[in-house]
Amino acid sequence: MGIEHVKHVILILSGKGGVGKSTVSCELAVSLQELGHKVGLLDIDICGPSVPRMFGLTTEGVEQGQDGWIPVKYQRPGRPDLAVMSIGFLLRSPDTAVIWRGPKKHAMIRQFLGDVNWGQLDYLLVDTPPGTSDEHISVVEGLQEHRNPDGAILVTTPQAIAIGDVRREITFCRKGNIDIVGLVENMSGYVCEHCSECTNIFSSGGGEKLARHANIDLLTSIPIEPRLGECLDHGLNFIEQYREAGDRGSETCRRLMELAEKVVGKFAEKDGGQQKTAAEAAKVE
Repeated sequence: MGIEHVKHVILILSGKGGVGKSTVSCELAVSLQELGHKVGLLDIDICGPSVPRMFGLTTEGVEQGQDGWIPVKYQRPGRPDLAVMSIGFLLRSPDTAVIWRGPKKHAMIRQFLGDVNWGQLDYLLVDTPPGTSDEHISVVEGLQEHRNPDGAILVTTPQAIAIGDVRREITFCRKGNIDIVGLVENMSGYVCEHCSECTNIFSSGGGEKLARHANIDLLTSIPIEPRLGECLDHGLNFIEQYREAGDRGSETCRRLMELAEKVVGKFAEKDGGQQKTAAEAAKVE
């Protein structure tokens, strides 16, 4: 029960809303699953849960087992199941508003961390709301009762205002002694599907400048692709659709897989190169 058998817990943070943090969280989870890892995704955006819809799981509910709540499984043939938990699974309707004060949010997050039977996972990604408020403090304190989080991935867009907000997230991580895995610059230009020309709709280079200034790694820059938004709106697997169609032309798809590979590589270094995927571990057993 809880996170005792989770190898790595990673917080996904952003300084402001609308930068695509939940999109990055969901697509990173699917990309890690694509690589054969056992992955969990915990959505702690109590007032705005969007993860169930992005996975097409809005009709699913959480069951109570002997060892705690059983997370909803996102299943794909030939891949380990992806465990998903969100308050969205506990609401009567997707239109139900969660109008809670801080203490009730805090209690819910503690339950997500301590009373969910996550089982054995290679990675547990924690999709947080924007900012550095109650939910973030609750999840860090809740994790520290069991272990410290293994790192944080920061999500931004190229605009100066978004970059400025991410600086506060960097301060939050450093004050909380949370290692920063790196920075993801989302919505980094729009790549035309006809001519492949990239247009910088917002601006360019902001993520790279911030990473250099803060001495953290820029993990990847993800361009805007309309098909990704369409897939998330309808609960479809963006990466799997490209793979099944044999379509390698998506720059966004390549960047998402690049992100997953870099995350795996960074934690393999921390583990002394001993980390194995769930598929590799099964072969050994």
